[in-house]
Amino acid sequence: MYREGPAQTDQERIEDLIHLYIDGAFDRRELLTKVAMYTGSIAAAILAVGPEIMAQSATPCGVPANTAVPESATDVQWFWVEYPGEAGTLRSYFARPRFETQRVPAVVVIHENRGLNDHIKDVTRRVAKAGFVALGVDLLSRVGGTDSYATPAAATTALNRLTAAELLADLRSGIEFLKIADYTRPDRIGAVGFCFGGGLVFNLAFNVPELRAAVPYYGTPPNPLPSLDNVNARLLAIFSETDYNQNSRIAEVVSGMVQRRKAMGLHLYQGTGHGFHNDTSPIYNANAAADAWSKTIAFFNTHLNA
Repeated sequence: MYREGPAQTDQERIEDLIHLYIDGAFDRRELLTKVAMYTGSIAAAILAVGPEIMAQSATPCGVPANTAVPESATDVQWFWVEYPGEAGTLRSYFARPRFETQRVPAVVVIHENRGLNDHIKDVTRRVAKAGFVALGVDLLSRVGGTDSYATPAAATTALNRLTAAELLADLRSGIEFLKIADYTRPDRIGAVGFCFGGGLVFNLAFNVPELRAAVPYYGTPPNPLPSLDNVNARLLAIFSETDYNQNSRIAEVVSGMVQRRKAMGLHLYQGTGHGFHNDTSPIYNANAAADAWSKTIAFFNTHLNA
């Protein structure tokens, strides 16, 4: 989810809280308590949150063994990098296969609307463990960086103040950095993103011709949809069954890609909700997450290692 500018209405503030809950920022009890500040009561908060969110498990499932990649993993090297951006220095989390001696394809990892948190750092290391260079861009760099915000809600508010053009520019800067970075193949760059980041992956695919492979997880495509004539990236779109807002745009994207003979894959996971890949979230679905990640890495292997 992304909007330009901070929330203006109570409904928008409630929507922000729901997405923070989905992304694992707090549990269901805290969600209802926070929403009740705008609705006046817990009962009204339950109605505002909606039955689909309330029906989700309040406790995240256990993460399958070997899914997470800890910072101490011996086969992954990670470090912070800084490089110039449109409005100043950008800071990103860089990870690579530790013992790889050849240049390898690179993947930009785009965070949810809480900023570059520990979960997305883990996902960045997962990409590296799979054999790619990975760059987790901190899109809050323009406004102090993710670590400068005391709460996920504050980070979300700051992100919403940034424009789509600013975010796209900073992602372009990340790609330019990867083109000249050690360890990377400059002509083999892909992107994966989640929720807010999934929408930005669509933006990259539609606006950056040098991007070769793009995997948006439950992201909202731009509206209106830009011309798809110059899309060079192979696209694999991951959606959840009950994510009706995002799903309503699937037909438009698929139709546009098919009409132009552009390669595209699509997986809609039954029994899942928005955010199902995030293993810190109550929406997490271990089976769907594992399957989607397997397809993601296979997709990158096919289109970036060719």
